[in-house]
Amino acid sequence: MTATQEQGQAPASRRNEKVGQVVSTKMQKTIVVAVEMRKAHPKYKRIVRQTKKFYAHDEQSSARLGDMVRIRETRPLSKLKRWSLEEIVRRSTLAQIEDTAHEPVS
Repeated sequence: MTATQEQGQAPASRRNEKVGQVVSTKMQKTIVVAVEMRKAHPKYKRIVRQTKKFYAHDEQSSARLGDMVRIRETRPLSKLKRWSLEEIVRRSTLAQIEDTAHEPVS
């Protein structure tokens, strides 16, 4: 038995997690998250930034444009959706400005 099983704790999830920025919230219950990866070029060894977009399920539609979010791998939910929103790491300042603009003035 491993140490985690002896202590009665559940084993850590093997599902992949990524942190990225929300670039689109135009679909219902779906967000598009851009994840930036930094890799060394195979030949020139220079650090190159690569961006990949992931479609993630957002049940409460709580994420907004510009937020930093953590997404977790899940079963296929549609043709492109294989990730779900785990948590909102940091709210964007743009989203906070939009909230104050939509509040009714008394």
